[in-house]
Amino acid sequence: MNPDLLRNYFAKHHVERRQVLLMAGAAGVGALVGSTPASAAAPGGTSLDDTLFDYADPANLSDWAPSRYGPDDQRGSFNEVTPAKTASALALLRRHRDVKTYNLGELMWNGFPAVRMEPRRTYQQRLTVWGYRPPPGFQAAGGILIGAEPLGVNRASVHEERFEAELSPAHPRPLATTYQIGSQLDNLNHVGAAEYFYNGFRGPDIAHAHGTTRLGGEHVGPIVTRGVLLDVLGVKLARGRTEDLAEPAANGKPLLREDYRITVEDIEDALALGGVRGIEPGDVVLFHTGWNQLLARRDAADIARWEGAKGMPGIYLREARWLARFRPAVVGGDTWALEVFGNPVNDDGGVTPVHQELLMRHGIRIGESYVVSELAADRVHEFVFVVTPQYAEGATAGNTPPAALGQPRRR
Repeated sequence: MNPDLLRNYFAKHHVERRQVLLMAGAAGVGALVGSTPASAAAPGGTSLDDTLFDYADPANLSDWAPSRYGPDDQRGSFNEVTPAKTASALALLRRHRDVKTYNLGELMWNGFPAVRMEPRRTYQQRLTVWGYRPPPGFQAAGGILIGAEPLGVNRASVHEERFEAELSPAHPRPLATTYQIGSQLDNLNHVGAAEYFYNGFRGPDIAHAHGTTRLGGEHVGPIVTRGVLLDVLGVKLARGRTEDLAEPAANGKPLLREDYRITVEDIEDALALGGVRGIEPGDVVLFHTGWNQLLARRDAADIARWEGAKGMPGIYLREARWLARFRPAVVGGDTWALEVFGNPVNDDGGVTPVHQELLMRHGIRIGESYVVSELAADRVHEFVFVVTPQYAEGATAGNTPPAALGQPRRR
């Protein structure tokens, strides 16, 4: 890593001498002068490249299934989050220092943008009222009056939400919202290759009208584990790499260029910048690109950028394969796709091959639209990650917002 990066970072953030020594000890002296941190080097000797793999060919099945966790496994690398792993994660929090709780979820609001599909992914919340007469225009705007009379002798009134459904020409039944919107954790039944999904399970065998009978939300469960922030945006800002940045969001905040490919070298730099010793099995690894800032003001032009009108930053297959060697529980970030779009590197005819590589081949779940900017601002590069996804049978994702417990670095 370029030593100017560290010097710039220390100068801008007044990093104390103790933290400099911590980073040198954690990443290795070589990281301070430009070498790859020894602890960040991927185990094994297999070459890493961007070659697409044909998971849909039954002849290749033995190359990736059954899973390392057994032929019947449905949890993938969540198996790495053992009680001992959770205990070690909690031990990151030092006694006698304040612990800050970070909300890593996007605020959901009516009309929240989503990947364009047919039928559409929509989020339109409506309020139901029972027990009083709502204000003028309430029902015309979509509110629902169940009854104006209060309930019982104690005159109880009730508010509750419903979600608006819409009719689609191709799907005549009214359809409402989805877990695949906002901050979400993809399950192992989300993306496959033709009939095949994680561990060799076949779509025709597991697909039912309500969801899938294998790999769904009921097999996820809550996890508490170590989180690692890869502040790639922070690396670029510290290094002055303006060519890797996009036009700022409407709120003036910086972000990575729309088609910027995050490289293995960027990952190594981010590990060194944060003084992180490396990625371990069961970790949650999250990228900071600044992309969530495009939603901050609900600006139409920013939302079009967020949706990927000109692409979006992210990793590609080499990086996914490098990360997978460490067996993290989750790889995610603050974009809605994790993988790069709009870069010539993925003009190879593939569609979301990083999802196939992580979900199918390795059983590693993908976190999307996680808000990590506050973690980056507080220079919290290691933290306790907590999530309890929807306990929903057959669901392809959970969009309950995760949390992080961290200790901001002293200025």
